[in-house]
Amino acid sequence: MAGYTVQTDQETTARAIGKELSVSPKNSMEICREIRGMDVLKAREYLEEVISLKKAVPFRRHCKSVAHKKGIGPGRYPQKAAKAILKVIENAQENAEYKGLDSENMKLMAISAHRGRVTKGFRPRAMGRSTPFNEQTTNIEVILEVLEE
Repeated sequence: MAGYTVQTDQETTARAIGKELSVSPKNSMEICREIRGMDVLKAREYLEEVISLKKAVPFRRHCKSVAHKKGIGPGRYPQKAAKAILKVIENAQENAEYKGLDSENMKLMAISAHRGRVTKGFRPRAMGRSTPFNEQTTNIEVILEVLEE
C-alpha cells in the first residue's frame, strides 16, 4: 500500500495511516465496516465500548463459527484491533488540530483496513520437522472530513 486510496480536498480533511500493525486483518475490516461514516466522537466511544467488552462488533463476512450476541447476530469483541484503530483515529485528530481544523466536529469520511506484509515464522514439530507459523499485519488508513453546518 503506497498511499491513500481516496483523493481528498486538503483544506477540509485530515488523514492518518498505520502501516504493518500487528493485528488481525479480518477483525480490522469488520470494525472499519461498522464505524465508517460515523462522526469521530461516536466512533471513539464505540471503540472504547468494544475494548471494555460492553458492545460487540457484528461480523458479516468472517462469521462461520461466531457466537450470536444479543441484538446484532454473530459478533465478537476484537480488543487488539479496536485499540490499534483507535490510535490511528487519534493520530488523524491530532493532524487535524495541527492543520487548524476543529477535530471534534469531524466525521470518518473513509476508513479501511488492508492486509499488510506477512512476517514469516516457523514452529518446531516432532521428528525434526517444522510447520509455518506466520504473523499477519494490517495497514489501516483513516480520512477525517469536517462536518457541514
